[in-house]
Amino acid sequence: MLRIDEIRLHPGEDESILPERAAARLHLPVGALNHFRIVRRSVDARKEVSLVYSVQLQVRGEEKVLRHCRDKHISKAVRTRYTPSTASYSGAYRPVIVGAGPAGLFCALALSRAGAQPILLERGAPVEQRREDVAFFWKTGLLSPASNVQFGEGGAGTFSDGKLNTGTHDARNRYILEQLVRFGAPKEILIDAKPHVGTDKLYFVLQNIRQELLSLGCDIRFGQRLSDLELKDGRVRGVHTVSCSDGFIDTDTLVLAIGHSARDTFELLARRGVPMEQKPFAVGVRIEHRQREIDMAQYGRYAGHPALPPTSYKLSCHTSGGRGVFSFCVCPGGTVVAAASERGRVVTNGMSEYARDGENINGGFLVGVGPQDFDGGDPLSGVAFQRRLEAAAYRLGGGNFIAPAQRVEDFLAHRPSVGPGAVLPTYRPGVRWTDLHQCLPPFLTEALEEALPMLGKHVTGYDAPDAVLTAVESRSSSPVRILRDADSYQSPIAGLYPCGEGAGYAGGILSAAADGLRCAEKILTCGQEGSDV
Repeated sequence: MLRIDEIRLHPGEDESILPERAAARLHLPVGALNHFRIVRRSVDARKEVSLVYSVQLQVRGEEKVLRHCRDKHISKAVRTRYTPSTASYSGAYRPVIVGAGPAGLFCALALSRAGAQPILLERGAPVEQRREDVAFFWKTGLLSPASNVQFGEGGAGTFSDGKLNTGTHDARNRYILEQLVRFGAPKEILIDAKPHVGTDKLYFVLQNIRQELLSLGCDIRFGQRLSDLELKDGRVRGVHTVSCSDGFIDTDTLVLAIGHSARDTFELLARRGVPMEQKPFAVGVRIEHRQREIDMAQYGRYAGHPALPPTSYKLSCHTSGGRGVFSFCVCPGGTVVAAASERGRVVTNGMSEYARDGENINGGFLVGVGPQDFDGGDPLSGVAFQRRLEAAAYRLGGGNFIAPAQRVEDFLAHRPSVGPGAVLPTYRPGVRWTDLHQCLPPFLTEALEEALPMLGKHVTGYDAPDAVLTAVESRSSSPVRILRDADSYQSPIAGLYPCGEGAGYAGGILSAAADGLRCAEKILTCGQEGSDV
């Protein structure tokens, strides 16, 4: 099998001509190609806009063809496949997984397929009910603390863009994408360089995952919040839960896939002496532009071409003071959403549906923060810092989860905005035009002010006067890392497996799902005897 990279098509050229282009690169007739398939597709807008493909194919005499071509973009295809563990679970108790986000779901899938029949606890609601609860919150400002953008089946990624790109090179990534397609995600995620599912598609994918888990004997319990741990002789012996009534579950294997917003669980772990540490993360605002303007900046004369997806961007810079400022979770054709999980605090995030056909593009515009910015050395100091920012945004918005917003031109001039310009904010339940300097600390606003024109040099219009800033984005990643051994993946408390983004070991849907698989592998491979390591 051969792989050819860097085959380029202009917008409007049909993919059906790819075999012809590949054959020409190999100096062979098209009829000599067998088992031709696209393995990667991306857009290059750096100079002349083009779609860039990688393909795989078979030909006779591959070694001879390679010697004849002498093309660095033609090589032997190498594909490392992930093989799920074939071990069977032999523990005395059913494993308990806390959290039904990507990490918890893929850990549950792996353990269920091994016959473990895990118990999956999720404080929030099934995705059908959760969608109704979130829509009601966005319409009325009435929050359900247990069923919202952060909590419920699918985790925080359910109400996002459903982005599946990651900076890690792990064979599990391809396996996860294939599983998502099996559960109903679009097949394009297998070839797109920046794959995404979209909230509307994830809704059905999650239901299909749930049905498979149930068919394998997984006990899924919604509306169940972890309230305490039973520990004895340095290991897990059971968990207490709260729902309509208190409950206790005997277990010696506990996976904590709790997500980055389970603040009460972090507090419980601290009380129980589970080792944790502060972790760097990032905070800031959502910045919103008209999608058409960013498309024109990136695609030029090809803006709006049906062969091209709505464009995105990935930006970063360092300020004169050394602060890292960067874009995060960019949602082409999306909306800014209310993502609070606690009353009296405003949190923003971004969301897109699969079509990405909304009027605006939005993204996190964030500043890196670390323990040096928090008060004290407590492991939960970052949580307290987040809460202060969110409460300040809530007060400035005037209550009812109205978010404070400001035009970029006014933000740079330190004057309150009185209304929108060309960019209409999409945040619901609504925004209050004001001056964001009143709710953000000076070190944040100074970094954002310095970064805006710097990033505007990379994407024309990023610092446009009418771009809208909406505060506050505070949940970019977990502010806490729950310590675990690098080999066994266990906490110093035996049988406890910190997992995924909330535990500080992942940063997005794909990497969290991969960490869930790794934790399941450790449980299955090490067994109960090995868990004391």
